Amino acid sequence: MSALLEVVDLRAGYGDLEILHEVSVAVLPGAFVSVIGPNGAGKSTLLKAIYGLVDTRGGAVRFDGRDVTAGRPHELTRLGLNYVPQLDNVFPNMSVLENLEIGATPLEGGAAERIEGVLETFPLLKARRRQRAGTLSGGERQMLALARALMPAPRLLLLDEPSAALAPAVVDAVFERLEAVNRAGIAVLMVEQNARRSLSLCDYGYVLDMGSNRFEGPGSELLHDPKIAQLYLGGRAE
Repeated sequence: MSALLEVVDLRAGYGDLEILHEVSVAVLPGAFVSVIGPNGAGKSTLLKAIYGLVDTRGGAVRFDGRDVTAGRPHELTRLGLNYVPQLDNVFPNMSVLENLEIGATPLEGGAAERIEGVLETFPLLKARRRQRAGTLSGGERQMLALARALMPAPRLLLLDEPSAALAPAVVDAVFERLEAVNRAGIAVLMVEQNARRSLSLCDYGYVLDMGSNRFEGPGSELLHDPKIAQLYLGGRAE
């Protein structure tokens, strides 16, 4: 099966500082892929570079066989690739419904039907559709960010730290929604500090360290690897 997303020897950074040093990842259609690693490893920069938010300096990004290296975010969204940042991922002064309407902008028609379909997937948001996004809890805002990213019917979601700063019970709810999204056939490439949970969910995982590929393999194998546990999981393999 051909990869939906191929990142090959990608180099990227900010100003004179190069963060990614020839990083390569691949995501098959419908797959759930996780990227873990210590703080400063370049995980979030990888997602931003894929989505055209960080300058690339070498290598290539291909989506569905098309070279989209340094593509513009709105163009990538129209192709079926969408991104949920860790911070500032909702419009706080707009209602839940208005946030979803903005997410529907790339659609050429059927936005109302799409909104209703997404709200059925997120019943909590349906009950708060008229509520201002800034008044939602952290978990509810994360759900809204995910729902909005689903509006244009993407084939691949890029997720940056979806569990950051959330209470454990809320984290469970967020990951349950992510699993449901993936079961619906949408591929996921997720950066996540909760490395154990991330590896337990994913089909395949990558470990970045100092801006480079360090390890990769099926999520279950990485989770049970003593070397990975010692270096990145607090010393105890599952």
